[in-house]
This record gives sequence, C-alpha cells and structure tokens, in this order.
Amino acid sequence: GLWMRLCLALGLVLMPKVQIDQNVFRVYFNGNASTSKERSKDFTLLRCADISLENGFRYFVIIKSEHDSKISTYTTPTRSETKLKVREHGKTTYGKATTTTYSGQTYVFEKPSDENTIICYKDKPEGFSYNAELLSKSLRAKYDIK
Repeated sequence: GLWMRLCLALGLVLMPKVQIDQNVFRVYFNGNASTSKERSKDFTLLRCADISLENGFRYFVIIKSEHDSKISTYTTPTRSETKLKVREHGKTTYGKATTTTYSGQTYVFEKPSDENTIICYKDKPEGFSYNAELLSKSLRAKYDIK
C-alpha cells in the first residue's frame, strides 16, 4: 500500500506492525543513513496514526517508546597516483616519476529506528492522546506526502 510505496521511494525499511491485543499495537520504523532522528520519530508517529485509522480507531496513546541508532562506518580504499615527466636531450631520454598515495577516508553513518507501543481508542480517552486523523494530516503536510 501507501507505506510500502513511500518507503521504497525514500529508501527506508518499514517493519510490520505487531497486534498485541484488539486495540494494542507495536509499531516499528527503521530509517537509513539519510534519515534524521526527527524524521524517524515523525514517521513512526505517522505509522501509529495510520494503523489506528486503518483499524477503526480515532485516537491513540503511546504507552512505550524506544529510539535506537545503529552506527556504521565505511572507509574508502587507499589509492596511489603516479605522474611521469619525460624529456629528451639528444639521443638520451630522461624521466622523473612522482607517486602520491592517498589514504582512505572514513565515513560514519547513523541509521535511526523507533518503536512505539500504542493503545487505540474509538472515543477520546481522558488525559493526553493523539488525534490520529489530525496527526496524519499534519505530518503528511510537513513531509509533502499525498
């Protein structure tokens, strides 16, 4: 559906939801090296809102939230470049070779992931809760998602 197309377009990994009870879900989201922590949290919230709405609920409360980041590195290979200057003097040829070696450069990548456990409600519960429809519209507008 929409989430699969969105994740493919953005190069993200979408983990499936886990239904724990009739109205309780565990929602996962894994970003890639281009995903900011804010975007990861927002997309997890958007996924929570969409799961609530898909299951006939209008509100949800987060009862557990976890954030993690996987750090990985990549080092480019070492490379050498040789330049040769040649000149002739009569019947003799002279040459000078210069070799420059470039050491590898290391890049660090951070891949955020988030997990929320939510309880969904048809009617607004007491205390704080997210309005699934309003949150979904707001986050879709923020990231220009149709």
